[in-house]
Amino acid sequence: MSTRNFARIFGILFLLVGVAGFVPPLLQPAQGGAIAPGVHHALLFGMFPVNPLHNAVHLGFGLWGVWASRVQRSALLYARGVAIAYALFCVAGFIPGLDDMFGILPLYGNDLWLHLLLAVVAAYFGWVNRSPVAPTHP
Repeated sequence: MSTRNFARIFGILFLLVGVAGFVPPLLQPAQGGAIAPGVHHALLFGMFPVNPLHNAVHLGFGLWGVWASRVQRSALLYARGVAIAYALFCVAGFIPGLDDMFGILPLYGNDLWLHLLLAVVAAYFGWVNRSPVAPTHP
């Protein structure tokens, strides 16, 4: 698979997940319900903690991916950006105080292994995979 296709697919998936986080039938209440006073979250598909800011982050990565998929260099930078960001999100989930990103973004539970998986796949397309460059025609 090319890095451009990776960016397009990841972008579309991030957009779908971002939108899904705003669809009440797909959400279940989280135990405790608040990561900080006044900041509530729910579990998407009963498994992944989300809140409106978390959904907005997914939408942002989705828009970036769809946009970046148009040009090989942009897709490569997208893959590297996703790899770094999601690896940092995963690590932050294990650090007290950062596991809720200072009370605004839930990062725990199933989100940690999912963020690690996303980071590994993105790292492959950002640094290992070598997409063939399409020949240019005069």
